[in-house]
Amino acid sequence: MSENNVWFITGAARGMGVDIAKAALNAGFSVVATARDADKVTEALGEHHNLLAVSLDITDPAAAKSAVDAAVSRFGSIDVLVNNAGNFYAGYFEVISPEQFRRQMDTNFFGPLNVTRAVLPVMRAQRSGHVISISSAAGLTGVDFCSAYSSSKFALEGWMETLALDVAPYGIKTTVVEPGFFRTELLVDGSSIWPELSLQDYNQRTQDTITALKSLNGKQGGDPAKLAAALVTISAMDEPPVRFLAGADAVRAAEQKAADLIAQANAHRELSGSLALDEVNA
Repeated sequence: MSENNVWFITGAARGMGVDIAKAALNAGFSVVATARDADKVTEALGEHHNLLAVSLDITDPAAAKSAVDAAVSRFGSIDVLVNNAGNFYAGYFEVISPEQFRRQMDTNFFGPLNVTRAVLPVMRAQRSGHVISISSAAGLTGVDFCSAYSSSKFALEGWMETLALDVAPYGIKTTVVEPGFFRTELLVDGSSIWPELSLQDYNQRTQDTITALKSLNGKQGGDPAKLAAALVTISAMDEPPVRFLAGADAVRAAEQKAADLIAQANAHRELSGSLALDEVNA
């Protein structure tokens, strides 16, 4: 990767995307910072000769292609793609409307697919590049009140694991990042969307959980600026991790998940191993 590599970052008008863009700029890189409104990007990051602010709705494949064309026209390449844009449709499965569930998947799953599909031809032509997608610890293990959100992140992780195999022959690396609880804007209105439906069995639990989540805003233990710096470090590695656990809480979640999977594999090992076809004698 060149010393002045080009980063393409989605969701760069607020939250962790701002920190990632600042870290890349501070490292001397060129940055294409995108959000639905490019003016919001400029407000957040200011003017910089190595910065290109671009309006991008990641759910629109044509907009993704236009943003990539603008990036290549300005800087000539895209070396690191950071799929960061996302939101949080919170709630129990039965009270998240089907429309909300689809919107969650459109943003957190199909959005990164749209942008990556637009970027990969550039990286393949270069025979180099690094696709980084921001997932969540909730994409590794199911989390209460996160039915749609966890689903979108589980899907993202499965896609990223297979994408790594698809693009490795062309010199392209991939990393899926699983942050724990970071002090971002995920829990503020606009990033968090509450359930549209109401069911008596869930009403009190829903209200209690929303109150608890709102009370945690601003108290999360993770520092997004440190995570952004870590991504710069990872991008410089000859062999970056396919999965990066961000935060001690994410590491603990992964360790528990691994222990649970081993326990589940061993719980019915004899039954699991008894399912082969019996050979039929001729």
